[in-house]
Amino acid sequence: MASEEASLRALESLMTEFFHNCTTNERKREIEELLNNFAQQIGAWRFCLYFLSSTRNDYVMMYSLTVFENLINKMWLGVPSQDKMEIRSCLPKLLLAHHKTLPYFIRNKLCKVIVDIGRQDWPMFYHDFFTNILQLIQSPVTTPLGLIMLKTTSEELACPREDLSVARKEELRKLLLDQVQTVLGLLTGILESIWDKHSATAATPPPSPTSGESGDLLSSLLQSPSAAKLLNQPIPILDTESECICSLALECLAHLFSWIPLSTSITPSLLTTIFHFARFGCDTRVRKMSSVNGSSQNSVLGQERGRLGVLAMSCINELMSKNCVPMEFEEYLLRMFQQTFYLLQKITKENNAHTVKSRLEELDESYIEKFTDFLRLFVSVHLRRIESYSQFPVVEFLALLFKYTFHQPTHEGYFSCLDIWTLFLDYLTSKIKSRLADKEAVLNRYEDALVLLLTEVLNRIQFRYNQAQLEELDDETLDDDVRSRVEQGQLQVQILTLALQTEWQRYLRQSLEVVAKVMELLPTHAFSTLFPVLQDNLEVYLGLQQFVVTSGTGHRLNITAENDCRRLHCSLRDLSSLLQAVGRLAEYFIGDVFAARFNDALTVVERLVKVTLYGSQIKLYNIETAVPSVLKPDLIDVHAQSLAALQAYAHWLAQFYSEVHRQNPEQFISLVSTTLEAITPLISSKVQEKLLLSACHLLVSLATTVRPVFLISIPAVQKVFNRITDTSAQQLPDKAQVLVCRALSNVLLLPWPNLPESEQQWAVRSTNHASLISALTREYRQLKSNAILPQRKVQLEDTKVIIHQTLSVLEDIVESISGESTKSRQICYQSLQESVQVSLALFPAFIHQSDVTDEMLSFFLTLFQGLRVQMGVPFTEQIIQTFLNMFTREQLAESILHEGSTGCRVVEKFLKILQVVVQEPGQVFKPFLPSVISLCMEQVYPIIAERSSPDVKAELFELLFRVLHHNWRYFFKSSVLASVQRGVAEEQMENEAQFSAIMQAFGQSFLQPDIHLFKQNLFYLETLNTKQKLYHKKIFRTTMLFQFVNVLLQVLVHKSHDLLQEEIGIATYNMASVDFDGFYSAFLPEFLASCDGVDSNQKNVLGRNFKMDRDLPSFTQNVHRLVNDLRYYRLCNDSLPPGTVKL
Repeated sequence: MASEEASLRALESLMTEFFHNCTTNERKREIEELLNNFAQQIGAWRFCLYFLSSTRNDYVMMYSLTVFENLINKMWLGVPSQDKMEIRSCLPKLLLAHHKTLPYFIRNKLCKVIVDIGRQDWPMFYHDFFTNILQLIQSPVTTPLGLIMLKTTSEELACPREDLSVARKEELRKLLLDQVQTVLGLLTGILESIWDKHSATAATPPPSPTSGESGDLLSSLLQSPSAAKLLNQPIPILDTESECICSLALECLAHLFSWIPLSTSITPSLLTTIFHFARFGCDTRVRKMSSVNGSSQNSVLGQERGRLGVLAMSCINELMSKNCVPMEFEEYLLRMFQQTFYLLQKITKENNAHTVKSRLEELDESYIEKFTDFLRLFVSVHLRRIESYSQFPVVEFLALLFKYTFHQPTHEGYFSCLDIWTLFLDYLTSKIKSRLADKEAVLNRYEDALVLLLTEVLNRIQFRYNQAQLEELDDETLDDDVRSRVEQGQLQVQILTLALQTEWQRYLRQSLEVVAKVMELLPTHAFSTLFPVLQDNLEVYLGLQQFVVTSGTGHRLNITAENDCRRLHCSLRDLSSLLQAVGRLAEYFIGDVFAARFNDALTVVERLVKVTLYGSQIKLYNIETAVPSVLKPDLIDVHAQSLAALQAYAHWLAQFYSEVHRQNPEQFISLVSTTLEAITPLISSKVQEKLLLSACHLLVSLATTVRPVFLISIPAVQKVFNRITDTSAQQLPDKAQVLVCRALSNVLLLPWPNLPESEQQWAVRSTNHASLISALTREYRQLKSNAILPQRKVQLEDTKVIIHQTLSVLEDIVESISGESTKSRQICYQSLQESVQVSLALFPAFIHQSDVTDEMLSFFLTLFQGLRVQMGVPFTEQIIQTFLNMFTREQLAESILHEGSTGCRVVEKFLKILQVVVQEPGQVFKPFLPSVISLCMEQVYPIIAERSSPDVKAELFELLFRVLHHNWRYFFKSSVLASVQRGVAEEQMENEAQFSAIMQAFGQSFLQPDIHLFKQNLFYLETLNTKQKLYHKKIFRTTMLFQFVNVLLQVLVHKSHDLLQEEIGIATYNMASVDFDGFYSAFLPEFLASCDGVDSNQKNVLGRNFKMDRDLPSFTQNVHRLVNDLRYYRLCNDSLPPGTVKL
């Protein structure tokens, strides 16, 4: 015994030293090694058993339990059965003896270790494991301990980790399911008895004027007066021990509900009991008492009781989240909803002492979150099921949800509720689309609720009604989480536009989405609600003209009183939001409903045109104000938003132009001309960028979407032409310059709607376009003559600026017409031809300036995508040949290895150009295939194959995929006749070496850690198999098929790409199904024979368990079983002591 005693003292001092803050890391490592070596010894557990019963040192106890955990989970197979019996008997005794005195984390760890033994040995060797737990729960002294054991068992056995074989996992789940009814009965009994015991002693509160809670709504929700009466009992006051037991019982239920199927085991009495406890969360009286009595113990009690409510709601939400509801359970569900809506009514009830909001503020935040989750699950999963029950009052439910939404104490809570309304509106929209016959009846049922919702959401975005809350929203900083991810470069560009919003913008966007969805359902109501509000704020804005006075330095807004400035600020902010709302609704005035809603839309567009012109004429953006830091941005924002709202109606204007314009051309011409008068003064480098860009975007929409014939002849547009082509004028900022040039180019290039080809005036427009491009590229074209000369640094920088500005404009012009008619593209290419040739001549001179090469290749890529037909074959060949000559092995290595991300981008764009080339149908570019493949496989691939960085790889493999997919006959020359004669085509194979090299590169990519590349390449192989029967080709079937299957199975075994389990399983099936006989008779035995870490007996079991199924679901199930069990056997074998004899 002395040795055990001495070991314990030594261990205690080691542990104390390890956790002392003066111990060095070096010494900690030594101690750690010492402890690990001790744990590995056979029989170390006996010492640990002694330590556990003899020490009070938490660190020592935790260490001893870790030794047991390691022994049971990793070495149990090799432990002699006598020792196992001893451990199974000693640990539970230890737990029973000390559970009241042990710290909770040690007690929980000891429970987990005992459950781990059950996981391995129950029921065969540890037959009383579960009976012991049930006995613990039933004995009042040990109920809490039994519940902890039960919860741990549910966690560890129902969804075990992978250190068990599939057969054992299935056995455990079946064993547990057999116990479910008993367990649920026990838990119901515990909760009911505690509730009943304390209900009897709960003092009945005196009747109060507001306590008549079983109003009409309640009885209609609950259908039975007795249920309402039951839920109206006062909430009992529990002692601490009862509270602890109830918490544990509810935690057990929540975990059990997460995996047991919905069935009649979940009885009505259990559900009712859970709802009783859910009431703890919405009982503000508890909090009141704790704050009145003032003692900290009471307030802790109040929080504990609130926690019971949260736990009960967690149980309810676990049940709610199950979509598959058996018929016999539907009635229970209905009862659950009725009881939850009783709670919702209780929460949102107004009385003299409380407003709804103050009541919600008093509730636990977690409880509100859980309740909102419940409502979301109700609407998204169950509404369609429940709505058909005549006894469920959906409209009354919406009334409660309305109160709950608009009294949320936090912005996040409000957003979550708006999401629920969005789900409801989507449900309603799809329901109406599927049942057009009774559309009116459905809408009439919900009309009042929707109009109320719309009005309230609109009020919520206006300072006039909601100033206090809106001023809390941040409109300066972008979302932090998004910003950090942007800085790490993880977000893709298209996500950024959505994600980079301030808190205010997010608030506004979510609100406007709800407004738009109501508009889709009730257009007339929505419009008549929104337009008058917009009108009111417009009056204020249009009335500002009378306060503009001329001062020495310019114009000044003569509104100075602080209160007036504040009111103006609020009105301008509201106007800006309402303009965005009106813009968001533009899509509901076009298409089939154009004629029916024409007058409403015309009213809106006329107002918007008037407002934009007014802003530009009195130059509100340049005006001096009393509070420039606030009012000036407001005035600029309103002006910019009015232009953006008008731009949203471009499609409506286009429809007006094609449908109504002939009857009433003056009205249309006047709208467009006035809009242009509003735009032109803003196209100037002196105007703030936000406003300038709004004007440019509107100009682009008029030129591209509306395309009126007379646009070119309007003086305002000619003014912009002169401004852009005048080299002496100050250049606009890059973005604006690109947009304006796109608009002007489109005015000349795009065909006019409603006119035959003969009236399109292409000759004049072609000449004008050529002179526009000529003016825009004057400086760029002059570079050609001195490109060959060495340039000084300053000169080089100037050259780079010219190249950047010119190419960004030209690239944008080409991109914007790439989908247009042949004539437009012809004219465009004629105008650009000289600049394209200049670009090709300049390219070699800048091959070592990766930033310039990047821009040039972007331009060429856009040309190839949009104008390759117009460029003609000889010139295209010249371009490709130039690139192939320039991108030598050395140049590629320099770009990829030494120039960082810009260099890689250059190579990626070059590969993208080749992707366009190899996809071209017909024979024109086929001569380039050998050199493209050789560039890929002999020059690019060797450089990137061994690099862990994903740069260039995705583009290279996409190019290889396109080479195969679009040029299959370059490798497989199959004639139709041959395939008819033989039934199955065994084609002649050509260029076999290149094909094999490409396939080998794909195979290698599956051995690398990059999951995106893996997913992409697996998709490419599967596509080639679907379209071209890749896996069936003789060369693939005989030399590659099982190599690929082997790689995919190894990937599954190593769990390196676990997110793609399903895709890998399907691909394995598709490959194996080409030759099932070969797979089962040759591949599988060979695969198992080559597996290390498992003995021959285990290999036989693995082989036997892989059933010879030939359908996809069974096959993939067998694959995942094989992988799981192989890993499990390796784990077991690794944990056996050396020299163990395995039977």
